[in-house]
Amino acid sequence: MQITLNLPDDIQLTETDLRTELAILLWRGYANALFQQNILLIEQAAQVVAMDVDDFYQILVDRGILTPPSDPDDDPNELILAHLRISLQQAKEGDLKPISELWDGIDD
Repeated sequence: MQITLNLPDDIQLTETDLRTELAILLWRGYANALFQQNILLIEQAAQVVAMDVDDFYQILVDRGILTPPSDPDDDPNELILAHLRISLQQAKEGDLKPISELWDGIDD
């Protein structure tokens, strides 16, 4: 799908900022309902703005659109499922990493 917007030349937003705001508006407007019905996934909304799913989730939490888990040490279910779906898609596409690289950077 492609959406074309005609905006004034003097708008003070970068393309990235504009995409982020649009994705958030979509999420607020109807995407959250689609998300609840498993029609639109949070990683798909993050992809609209070419953003990491964790960063997009954090923006939604910061703006009060999603509620973080009560225990800060717990990962939210939305992110766990998103990462599992992303990993499964990568495996289907053959984007695999050797086991020897699995723990690279864990001590950073």
